[in-house]
Amino acid sequence: MLTATPALAAVTMGPKGTLSAAVLALVVSVTTATYNHAWGSQQVYTNFLAILVVSVASVMTRRAIASRRRIELDQVRRIAVAAQEVILRPVPAQLGPVRAASLCLAAETGAQVGGDLYEAVQTRHGVQMIVGDVRGKGLNAMRAVAVALGAFREAVHYEDDPVEVMNHCAAALQREAAVPGAFDQEALMEGFTTALMAQVLPDEPVVRLINRGHPPPLVLHQGRVRALEPTCPLPPFGLEDLIAGPPLKAESYPFLPGDRLLLYTDGVIEARNRDNSFFPLTEAMEGMHATTPQQFLERLHQQLLHHTGGPLADDVAMILVERLSEETEAPANRSAADQSTSGNVGHRRR
Repeated sequence: MLTATPALAAVTMGPKGTLSAAVLALVVSVTTATYNHAWGSQQVYTNFLAILVVSVASVMTRRAIASRRRIELDQVRRIAVAAQEVILRPVPAQLGPVRAASLCLAAETGAQVGGDLYEAVQTRHGVQMIVGDVRGKGLNAMRAVAVALGAFREAVHYEDDPVEVMNHCAAALQREAAVPGAFDQEALMEGFTTALMAQVLPDEPVVRLINRGHPPPLVLHQGRVRALEPTCPLPPFGLEDLIAGPPLKAESYPFLPGDRLLLYTDGVIEARNRDNSFFPLTEAMEGMHATTPQQFLERLHQQLLHHTGGPLADDVAMILVERLSEETEAPANRSAADQSTSGNVGHRRR
């Protein structure tokens, strides 16, 4: 019976647990042999040898199974990330009056695609951005992400009001939920999507926001960070029945040249360290010294990993935009136009 203990432990426990069970079996064997005065008999040494052989075999088998599962999980995770990258494309470095950068990090606790979404589009109405988080993971979450982003990318070119764009996204999600079999029953009963939309106007130093239950964006102005809290909190998508009162209006906040605006998902501020403390995003931004938005997000990523001391427990998505001055904006736009013309010429030549 003691010989089978390490093998049984290997089924549900790791290598350390298997070794612990083997040591326990050995201690019991030594104790019983001493109590029964059986030292010197062949049965005692046969039991010791059997425990040793079964323990070594169990540990090796457990490691082989764990290694194979790790390889399979990594493969599934790569497929999930590739599928997510098809929908979530990187933000261009130059968008009219702002410089921009984006960052999307998948949690390493599983192989399912996450529900974070982001996008930034330059239109004749200004630069319009969205960051959101669908409740849950897997295909249901990715389907909702695709629907919301599809509606956003279409509506921003026709609507100059962020509220109307938000309404298009909400209506698209409602239509998709009404399709039989599009979502499982749990997603229909408990699913919702938080979202934040920002609009940077080309001719005014302001940013217009509409927040549907999402963490507030942060503005870095002259080394100080301020959270742009909504004056009238609104529920997420899927909970429209809770909205009552006058029609929704976007709120405007100062966004001067040199200011930086960070849109993010809750995976950033809810990242915990070993002491169970949240990531101090405000302090990290105020102590950041970076020349470009991309460098800013990369250093913020390093600080986030240093804070958690390991893999992320939740997906993370961020967009950072920096307002340019008129003197800086004009050369940047000419350079972007020249690159676009050059790229088009090269494409025609090929």
